[in-house]
Amino acid sequence: MFDPKKPTVQMLGRWQPWHDGHQELFKRCIAKTGQVIIQVRDVQGVSGGIDQDDNPFDWDDVCKNIENGLLKDGYKRGIEYEIMLVPNIVNITYGRGVGYKFEEEIFDESVSAISATKIREQLRSEGKLD
Repeated sequence: MFDPKKPTVQMLGRWQPWHDGHQELFKRCIAKTGQVIIQVRDVQGVSGGIDQDDNPFDWDDVCKNIENGLLKDGYKRGIEYEIMLVPNIVNITYGRGVGYKFEEEIFDESVSAISATKIREQLRSEGKLD
């Protein structure tokens, strides 16, 4: 059961849409503490920052995409992870080390080449996305 007092890894993003690269990132995150909070930036229909203007998926669609993706690997919302709606965060600032760290996960080309922009383009060409 997801426990908000337990050490947790935070994943913050637009998830427009959730894809295999995000799935691989989640697997690394869950291995660190056993649970993850996936924060969804509320950006549907607005800009999410520089080069982040294409945000067709709303909160409900993003949640469904995340849940369906993670369920393929046996992860269940409310158990290993939870999803949280957050504002359109474009800057993360902190004053000093207070018990957490920022880490960049590096993946091989097969994962790092996955592009949500290309996925959205493909969905549009197939008539699955306006």
